[in-house]
Amino acid sequence: MTYAIIETGGKQIRVEPGRFYDIELLTNEPDEKVTIDSVLLVQHDGEVTIGQPLVTGATVEGTVMRHYRGRKVLVYKMKPKKKTRKKRGHRQEITRLMIDTITLNGAVFAAQGPTEEEMPVVDDASAEEVETAAE
Repeated sequence: MTYAIIETGGKQIRVEPGRFYDIELLTNEPDEKVTIDSVLLVQHDGEVTIGQPLVTGATVEGTVMRHYRGRKVLVYKMKPKKKTRKKRGHRQEITRLMIDTITLNGAVFAAQGPTEEEMPVVDDASAEEVETAAE
């Protein structure tokens, strides 16, 4: 299992190839490639590489899937007996990022796609039998 810890948007996130993550808004357009160089840790098959503070030669590449706004957070401030109330809302701008590869000193670690053996096979005859039994 391969993963990396990256820093983006002032937060540290553990990422794996083949998964998507919601991070702070990036300026890139959807379906555009993004390279993140601020990698703090890389782990591949039990071998851990820790940076001080960053791992040299490590990059994480991903694809921007879409931009959207997060859920609304209500902020309500009130001072009792003073008739002072403030109600404000906030929605954070979020980018959904699909992690494609993790690279360490030229070695590329990518997600393994499903093979044909792992794909489920649907038998047409059994589907017809279920339909006729339901009638």
